[in-house]
Amino acid sequence: MSLDRRAFLIAAAAAGTCSFVPPALALSDQQELVEKSRISFEKLITSPDFSQLPSYVKRAKAVMIFPSLFRAGVIIGGEGGSGLLMVRDPQRGWSQPAFYTLASGSIGLQLGGQTSEAVFTIMSDKALNAVLDNQMKLGGNVSAAAGPVGQGMGADTTTNFGSDVYSFAKTSGLYGGISFEGSGIVKKDDWNKAYYGQGATPYAIVIQRKFQNPNTQALISALAPY
Repeated sequence: MSLDRRAFLIAAAAAGTCSFVPPALALSDQQELVEKSRISFEKLITSPDFSQLPSYVKRAKAVMIFPSLFRAGVIIGGEGGSGLLMVRDPQRGWSQPAFYTLASGSIGLQLGGQTSEAVFTIMSDKALNAVLDNQMKLGGNVSAAAGPVGQGMGADTTTNFGSDVYSFAKTSGLYGGISFEGSGIVKKDDWNKAYYGQGATPYAIVIQRKFQNPNTQALISALAPY
């Protein structure tokens, strides 16, 4: 056997036993939120406790998904978390997600902590415009109500679409008098730019659809049936 052929075989054997595994790439904060939002949406939309949620999503002009809202406080309570806004177009389907924050504060007899996964269905142009104008306050300038919850609720149950926004939230922990009323929803300009590039405002993302990120496909596919 020639030296060249022997060297080649030795190198090939070494490659087989010492194959290179590239390091896993860490998800950005934005991509992690996109993935968590998809998981939360799929969990709530298929839950028997939210059997009417699909009807609300199908009638909604837009949805907001918050995979992790946290409430905590003693006397002074607070709530916060990041989420996504996605708008439906009859011809183009669901938009790319724009990033938002929900925040509120309240004073009262409160004790304990609670985490929630929530889907908000935006039913009116008024509410959608308020979100896009960065002026959304649930229960303030926009009427808000809790969506119907109950295991075994049939699709024939009377559905009410009278409010601007409906919330469907899966919660854990203990908290007195939980309500989303008074919560403000504010755009996250820095996250939108980091994920899409300069000029990526919520309006440009969800209405004008000037920006795309291929890593949102799984999330969009999850909403596509609705």
